Amino acid sequence: MDMTLRWYGEGNDSVTLDQIRQIPGVTGVITALHDIPAGEAWTYEDVMKRKQEVEAKGLKLVGVESINVHEDIKIGLPTRDELIENYCKSLEAIGKADIHLVCYNFMPVFDWTRTDLAMSLEDGSTALAYDSSIIDGIDASEMFDRIEKASGGFVMPGWEPNRRDEIMDLFEKYKDVDADKLRENYKYFLDGIIPTCEKYKIKMAVHPDDPAWDVFGLPRIVTCEEDLLKIADMNPSIYNGFTLCTGSLGSNLNNDLPKIIRNPKIAERIHFAHLRNIKYENKDLFHEVSHLSSDGNLDMYEIVKALIDTGFDGCIRPDHGRMIWGEQARPGYGLYDRALGVAYLNGLWEAIHKNK
Repeated sequence: MDMTLRWYGEGNDSVTLDQIRQIPGVTGVITALHDIPAGEAWTYEDVMKRKQEVEAKGLKLVGVESINVHEDIKIGLPTRDELIENYCKSLEAIGKADIHLVCYNFMPVFDWTRTDLAMSLEDGSTALAYDSSIIDGIDASEMFDRIEKASGGFVMPGWEPNRRDEIMDLFEKYKDVDADKLRENYKYFLDGIIPTCEKYKIKMAVHPDDPAWDVFGLPRIVTCEEDLLKIADMNPSIYNGFTLCTGSLGSNLNNDLPKIIRNPKIAERIHFAHLRNIKYENKDLFHEVSHLSSDGNLDMYEIVKALIDTGFDGCIRPDHGRMIWGEQARPGYGLYDRALGVAYLNGLWEAIHKNK
């Protein structure tokens, strides 16, 4: 197992590689070429430049998060074949650079949705939060305003300012795309990229929808155990796999995460794990908390135990953290609370292994 931290790159992240390498147990980072728009092909030279930057600090570039899937592919427009070809070129670039993991999503329009990026908690920390009652009363443009105002000057992935003008046009394009059509387009995408993945041994790890239900009337198809099994059936290759994001799947309290992990058909395809805890305050409002099981609704011990019991040997990152100790950083991606999360997760991992 590789314990990792997500890193947005020099000049685009308040956390440095020097700081990351000082966190006990962290062996590498998950990163991406964030300046390249969705649909454009990555080059081997650009990938190697980032990889060498990471390795110069004594860390590994363990995986990519993300090579974004262009909306035309999800919608099923005629342009998708050229865009899938470019996606394969990006996969070829990272494969030649000896990088073999890609976390990505197939969410229409929005990668993730939160109504508050700095909800104040009782202990004085702040955290990401989602309130259904707010979402029900605003439109997508207003959502952009909320994210931009609360981002602390950082560009939030999936909510780049240049995408605002595309939103209404995208909603119009998605009007005839229901869940079945989105799955059909997803299979088309997988069938187009998997041969390249198999050639370069690149594990594709789709991220669950966040939160795990339809938002703004857009369909979501990666929300539960049944959805994951449908995705596994879309393409039999083991390189068609999953990111286990506990905060995303766990946003739907009907999802039994240890049970999902222990499903053999899913377990063999979990290539990456985002581990975090959330807490529901009422039926509409949940927010992120520390990783400690007792702080939220998710049993992190049972989740980690299920991963170990099913032979998980991929990489883990502590996912989001609260803002604590006065830190100013990209919401969810500060140093301090994620480092605490690493310590907690490594402790669980060691204790469970030693008690087997």
